Amino acid sequence: MASLTKKLKTKRRARRKKAGRTRKSKMAIKSTLSYDELFEGFGEVGKKAPALKKD
Repeated sequence: MASLTKKLKTKRRARRKKAGRTRKSKMAIKSTLSYDELFEGFGEVGKKAPALKKD
């Protein structure tokens, strides 16, 4: 029969692995910008580009 310590260590390792996998899954859902989001700063086609913001 496994000791209580061994059981707890196994559960903890599984829980941490699952947490990392869950975090990565959330990040992967929206990892890249869409075409519109990527080029929205360039303005409309055929028109002058908007001026840069100076901070």
